[in-house]
Amino acid sequence: MKSVQWRTARRLLAGAVTVGLAGALVAAGVTATKGTPATAGTTHEEAAAAPAAPAPVVAVATLQPQPGTADVHPLGAARASASAGTLSDVALTDSDGGALPGGYSPDRTQWTATAPLAYGETYTWSGALTAPDGAVTPLTGSFGTVRPTKYVKGTLNIDDGATVGVAAPVIVRFDRDLPPAAKAEIERGLSVQTSTPVEGAWAWLPDDWGGSRVHWRPKEYWPVGTQVTVSIPLYGKDLGVGYGRADLTTHFTIGRSQIVKADEDSHRIVVIRDGQQVMDLPASYGLETDPRRVTRNGTHIVMAKSEKVLMSNPDYGYVNQPEYWAVRISNNGEFIHANPASVGSQGRRNVSHGCINLSTANAKAYFDTAMYGDPVEVTGSSVPLSAADGDVYDWAVPWDQWKAMSALSVS
Repeated sequence: MKSVQWRTARRLLAGAVTVGLAGALVAAGVTATKGTPATAGTTHEEAAAAPAAPAPVVAVATLQPQPGTADVHPLGAARASASAGTLSDVALTDSDGGALPGGYSPDRTQWTATAPLAYGETYTWSGALTAPDGAVTPLTGSFGTVRPTKYVKGTLNIDDGATVGVAAPVIVRFDRDLPPAAKAEIERGLSVQTSTPVEGAWAWLPDDWGGSRVHWRPKEYWPVGTQVTVSIPLYGKDLGVGYGRADLTTHFTIGRSQIVKADEDSHRIVVIRDGQQVMDLPASYGLETDPRRVTRNGTHIVMAKSEKVLMSNPDYGYVNQPEYWAVRISNNGEFIHANPASVGSQGRRNVSHGCINLSTANAKAYFDTAMYGDPVEVTGSSVPLSAADGDVYDWAVPWDQWKAMSALSVS
């Protein structure tokens, strides 16, 4: 994952260094003194019409932030500007002597840093302003940036360069519960850019997983092959409970379309890849007569997979039971996995504790094809997938309701 720092405008104080250049008037052979008549044949009218001395040319260097300022906000431009003359050797260095990168305008009357300021740092200006008359004035002075006592860290669920399934949501988790104003501030800066037009929206899900979280999903499944770039600018934002620690970005690709049609009534799963059926496997789903064992109805997604998972349900008499070729499809304990003990029921009856059971060979065959974000569409169940079933239930939320979960939605 890349972490980068973001720059936006900020209000900064400005310091100034001024160099004056006085012009001079020389009127050869002409003298005029108060109370004395003009000489050398010059009339009073001619003396009065002589040109006035030009106004002095003033060269002013303005420094932003102003030297001596404390608690400067880290976002925005750090800049030196000259009203006349030219700037040279401009540098803005931190307490370790490292210089911010920057560049001059074509006429060298402005130098602007091209990287943001760091938190809790002291910066020192150096360089020179050369006035039109050649006078040189140094640029000097230091300022300090804000020192946060708390930070807000964000994490993205999809790694840079990953390939994911057509139902994959983008999930940003924060390590603190954010107030409504902070959610709105963050959402205004969020960006999802796609190589082909895709309708989608951000939604804030409940803060019940150790901090706030915002998800983005498309209205319909992603188009195959879409290139996606996500930008999460956090750095420098005052979020009320802390300052954003770092920006986040990721770029990923939507892979082939693989949809699992999981019909409880048929006691089978059918795997459709790019529109073609590639598997039709006998399965056993959760026992319908026990609401705690029912496989949830609705669109799940493949979240992770592992060759071996230890499963526990003390209420039903098992702890750390090893199960193999396990593909997680929710955070309520639902997997598609091998279960040799239920092979006799697979394709005939639903007897599991909520998982979709396959034979060992069939489970491995499916496991090898599964990818994060693949949809698993469960039908025929009596209990719908909902927020009670874990932190990823994005496709169970109707589209209009999903859009209304934006922090920017207008009620």
